[in-house]
Amino acid sequence: MADKANRLPDNAPGKWYVDNTCIDCDACRQVAPNNFSRNEEAGYSFVSKQPETDEELQQCQEAKEACPVEAIGDDGE
Repeated sequence: MADKANRLPDNAPGKWYVDNTCIDCDACRQVAPNNFSRNEEAGYSFVSKQPETDEELQQCQEAKEACPVEAIGDDGE
């Protein structure tokens, strides 16, 4: 389960985030490409844009469910 205390600094402010357990597997970027991006230098994904539509929200939920290390959270502030 993602921990908002370990939220990565690149995340866009808001409810959705990726924490420091991300293994950069690319699953979230494949499922929700409008909302997740990659930090090339550090090798992890992060929420680049909070979901704004029902479709984006659904894709973020699918990305959260697909994350093999449960690094995606939706309880941020």
